Amino acid sequence: MGSKTGKAFDLQIFLRLMSFAKRYKFNFFIATISTILLALVSLINPYLVKETVDKYISEKDSEGLVNNVMLMFGIVFLEVLLRFAFIYFANWVGQHIIRDIRAKIFRHILQFKMSYFDKNSVGKLVTRVVSDIETIAAFFSSGVFTIVSDILQMFAVAALMFYFNWKLALIALVVLPILIYATRIFQKAIKATFQEVRNQVANLNGFVQERVTGMKIVQLFNREKIAYKNFNEINNKHKEAYVKTIWYFSIFFPIAEILSSIGIGLIVWFGSKQIIGGSVPGPGTVIAFVQMAQMLYRPLRQIADKFNQLQMGIVSGERVFKIIDTQSSIVKNGTIKAEKLKGHINFKEVRFSYIEGEEVLKGISLNVKSGQTVAIVGATGAGKSTIINLINRFYEIDQGKICVDEISINEYTLESLRNQIAVVLQDVFLFSDSIFNNITLKDEKISLEDVIKAAKQIGIHDFIMTLPGGYQYNVKERGVMLSSGQRQLIAFLRAYVSKPSILILDEATSSVDSHAEQMIQYATETITKGRTSIVIAHRLATIKQANKIIVMDNGLIVEEGTHHELLGKAEGYYKNLYDKQFSLETFS
Repeated sequence: MGSKTGKAFDLQIFLRLMSFAKRYKFNFFIATISTILLALVSLINPYLVKETVDKYISEKDSEGLVNNVMLMFGIVFLEVLLRFAFIYFANWVGQHIIRDIRAKIFRHILQFKMSYFDKNSVGKLVTRVVSDIETIAAFFSSGVFTIVSDILQMFAVAALMFYFNWKLALIALVVLPILIYATRIFQKAIKATFQEVRNQVANLNGFVQERVTGMKIVQLFNREKIAYKNFNEINNKHKEAYVKTIWYFSIFFPIAEILSSIGIGLIVWFGSKQIIGGSVPGPGTVIAFVQMAQMLYRPLRQIADKFNQLQMGIVSGERVFKIIDTQSSIVKNGTIKAEKLKGHINFKEVRFSYIEGEEVLKGISLNVKSGQTVAIVGATGAGKSTIINLINRFYEIDQGKICVDEISINEYTLESLRNQIAVVLQDVFLFSDSIFNNITLKDEKISLEDVIKAAKQIGIHDFIMTLPGGYQYNVKERGVMLSSGQRQLIAFLRAYVSKPSILILDEATSSVDSHAEQMIQYATETITKGRTSIVIAHRLATIKQANKIIVMDNGLIVEEGTHHELLGKAEGYYKNLYDKQFSLETFS
């Protein structure tokens, strides 16, 4: 589905949005009925005005006048009740629908492959989930119901006009075709501007989100002025998009107001001539027609404004449905539940590319036996991290087969497979929450006692207890209140309490101080004991203790063996790598 349909009104998107109201039929029905009744009840007052002027004032019937005025008050009170029901239930339906749509799109996003997030801005996704869906709420509360009410009122008013006096009715309708034509042109023009506004909102959100997240880099490299300049450019485009919508509104509304005034003027002129000529019995009819003309013209003027809400809702719905319709989820055809895996991993001629035609893994085969610790080394871009992404099924392979315990990973249910694999990354992500919640990720099966026991086993309990509040200490967004080494320790504990069958450490011991390294080394030895572990590391101690080292270069496995075996190859890739990168480091 494209982002631009070229239509002023997209019926397909409209019907799809309306389909979400099926769950709330009763409240939707009340909102609809109150809308219809409001349109009909509003017609009573013009009739009462006509009767009051022509019958009771002209004939000086004070008792009838009082009764009529009291009736008018009653009608106004009824209108207030109906308007309350309309506003409350229309908004109630709108809010419940956007809750459902937001839940649906977020649930869908949670299933996306990592490749989707590689290609799409986080800020734009946030815009879709938050502000675009808020706009859809206005589609229901200020758009659909109000437009239906206004259209009903217009038809009812026109019918009443013809009932009173067909000649005056025709005079009142003279300007209507011009007003409708102007509204139609306005609707088409405003469609494109609203799409541009939503585009610029997404760009603005994306830019701000990225710069705020990367503020340290911005300030480290003194890029504040450049960032501010770029922000002003995007902000200015956002402003220009909105000004364009204001331009169309500033043209349309004065034209609509002038046409309405002309219509009322014609009614007064022609009605007065009919009173003088005796065709109309009294001024009450003319006064009622002026009131009805306002009821006829005002909705049409407001429909353009309400169409604003409708259009923005449809544009936003178009964007939201584009994400919902995106097929970027990992295929979940697996039926085997991975319980307690032995951890035997086998890659068979695996080929993979992030970008089509640019292979990252070029037919690699490797075998990791149950309980082994295997280290993977190689230059940046050799394909080391790609291996762990594929084991977790973050991406789908192009060719070959990956098996765990002699069963293809595609045959396992995705949730059970990932439950058996724990990963500790170099760049640890922590949520703005307590240490306890960051460790358990709010898994109710893991108690505080379990966490404390695990922390003591891997030697980091004392470190956590030095923090204010201990396990309830809030690490703030991305864990900024902790050092990189402390974040690594929390990540190790997070992996350990999940009791995985397979453990993956992706450069988890690099870029930390010596004290943290000692704690991480102890934690590594503890959590790798008795389970299959794949370690991508630069630290020699970890590499030395591995049962096997796999050396990668340019998407291929070029060497395999133990640390001493590989060093024994005089012209070997590993020895050359060791001599260049590791010779200055001391063995622990």
